[in-house]
Amino acid sequence: MNQELINRKLPDEPALERFAAEFAAGMQAPLTVYLEGPLGAGKTTFVRALLRALGYQGRVKSPTYGLLESYQLAGFQLIHLDLYRVEDAAELDYLAIRDQVDETTVLMIEWAAKGGQEIPPPDVIIRFSESIVARELSAFAASEAGQALLFTISS
Repeated sequence: MNQELINRKLPDEPALERFAAEFAAGMQAPLTVYLEGPLGAGKTTFVRALLRALGYQGRVKSPTYGLLESYQLAGFQLIHLDLYRVEDAAELDYLAIRDQVDETTVLMIEWAAKGGQEIPPPDVIIRFSESIVARELSAFAASEAGQALLFTISS
């Protein structure tokens, strides 16, 4: 499927926060989102803004070193994975990701290509890139659930 439905320029962090709020408003579990882009492109900032938009008030830290951070929200859990430091997908066995994911889980995964078969396929792929002028974001639907979500945001 991988149909691009959204392409936005994000001139500043408030623009990224607005997109995260739109995404949060249409999001429902279960959902798997791959976050792609170079270091510093805004992947973790997006997750932080998304959690804030969902009403989470606690500390939101990058899972770069611990690989996984989990957040309990009203009616679902959000798991944020950062696989940047993973060298072999088999390393993910000890995280028991499949045991933590159910119908009430939203999974946000940075560097998903390193997860191999250990992670579920995406519903949405969000690609972050940077230019001299602004960050850019492209969102692709990879499932019917992803297509429905992105359609509500782009309408």
